[in-house]
Formats: sequence, structure tokens, C-alpha cells
Amino acid sequence: MKKLNRREFIESLAGIGAALFVGGCSSQPDANVKSAKTRAPKFNANELAVMSGDDPTKNTRAAINALGGISKLVRKGDFVVVKPNIAWNRPPTAAATTNPEVVAEIVRMCKEAGAYKVLVIDHIIDRPAEGVLGFTGIQAAAEKAGAVVSAAQNESDYRTIAVPKGKVIKSDTCIKEILKADVFINVPIAKTHSATRLTLGLKNLMGCNWDRQAWHQSASLDQCIADYATAIKPDLTILDATRILLTNGPKGPGKTKDVKKIIAGTDPVAVDAFGATLFNMKPSDIGYIKFAHELGVGEIDLNKMKILS
Repeated sequence: MKKLNRREFIESLAGIGAALFVGGCSSQPDANVKSAKTRAPKFNANELAVMSGDDPTKNTRAAINALGGISKLVRKGDFVVVKPNIAWNRPPTAAATTNPEVVAEIVRMCKEAGAYKVLVIDHIIDRPAEGVLGFTGIQAAAEKAGAVVSAAQNESDYRTIAVPKGKVIKSDTCIKEILKADVFINVPIAKTHSATRLTLGLKNLMGCNWDRQAWHQSASLDQCIADYATAIKPDLTILDATRILLTNGPKGPGKTKDVKKIIAGTDPVAVDAFGATLFNMKPSDIGYIKFAHELGVGEIDLNKMKILS
């Protein structure tokens, strides 16, 4: 039998505890796991950082620093999971996947804060997954910055979670590494979508579950997205709006626009609410944003948020 080192032992305990406590989804959470998940000071939930400029790397760093700096979220020895959109076999210029420079800068900042491991992971739709990781540019950029990059392509990569506050789904699955993480950062790209009008942060969480097709076959995809967000809650959402996809989403190719913005915040509904305005839409026009707000996931009224720029 392999002898576990200290980190492996701690992770094994976290894996057990995560099944009992995932973003408040258990009626009887393990107190020790909850303490470990919330020990780091959080950013102000009423603040959104919106940074603009030609350099996505600088915008990303500036947005995180405006919220208070990465050290308020990531501490020495933490295991950090970063979840970009790497679903499609598209180059960065197509605006169908998260900008690799944005992902790399997040990794660098987490490592600077002392994270012992940063894992960049997604459930990739196009095949082969290894080719998609390369073609999007995310694997090379993230690994150069110090991350481990992986695709969650097997059912064994997932664990069952409860969704007690859900209206359509009461249980689902989540990538097990996310459940074990000390810090979970969601890094979507802003783009259109044929079924939900837009893909933003809340919808990017679909890449955390095993069977997304079940959501598409449900009576309400938007409600499934909102339900899931009551159980899986990122510590930080960083919306990549460097270049957005305006047509033929979510995969493209389509018409793009260089918005040159990064939006960051701990409130996933507020981040998405701002993202909707980039497409000249009201947040309430997007079903999953409206439903998530109604379920208490976050704030839809941007007038109640402090915008840092």
C-alpha cells in the first residue's frame, strides 16, 4: 500500500468532507470542512471590478487587485482550481474559449500568493480533448505560468452532489477536484448561446458536471443552470470580455467584438448581470440570471453594486 504524504492525506480527507459540504448543499455539513473552505478572507460581495485596456494580462491583474488582491483569497499551501471555458476546438481569436492570457495571469497570481498547486480543468466537448487543450492555447499558457492542466473526460472524474434548493434538479455531479479545492475560480468567456442567449459565468458551471445533455433535455435549461449555482459556488468569477462572440455561439465561428474588458467579483449573478449589458441586454432578459437571483445566489440589480474601475 502506498504511504500518503501530508498533502495527499489532507486531500483524501477533503474529498470525504466535500461530499458532505459543497457550497452549503448539505443539510448536515462537516464543521471542519466548512472552516477550511471559508478560512481565507473574502472579497466584498457588493463590489465588481471592471477593468479595460488593450492588455488582457494587465486587466486581469488590475481587476483582482481592485477587489483587494489575490492574497485575500489564496494562501500559502492552498490547492486552487481554475475552470475556464475550454469546450471547443477553436483558437483564441474565435472568442469561443477563454483567453489563455487571462488564465495564465490568474495562475501566476495564485502561485505568487503561495498556492502549492493550481489545476486548470474543464469538461471538453470537442474531441480529442488533448488537441483542444493545445489548439485553444490554454494548456501552453497555463503550464508556463505554473499550472497543471487536465480534462475531466471520464465519469470517474466526478462525484455526486446534492442540490436541495433546486427547483428542477435535486442532485447532480461535479468534478471531484473542484470539491477538494481550497479555492475555486470560475473563468468564463462572454459569448452568445443558441439556447440561453448568452454564456457567462453561471452557464460556464455546466462544464463542472458530467451529463450536461440532461440539462438540455429538461423542461428548463435556464432553471437547471440556476439550480446548480445554489450548490456549486465559485470563490471568484472572472469574466473574460477581451473579445466577445456576438453570433453563432457558443462554438462559432461568428462575428466578434473587441470589448477589452475583464469583470471580476465574488457575486456570480452580479458578474453575469454586468456581462449581459455588454450585449445590450438587460440582466433579466437572461433566464438563468433571473432565476439564480430569485434563488438567492446573488444580486441582479447593478445599481446595488459598487463598480471599481
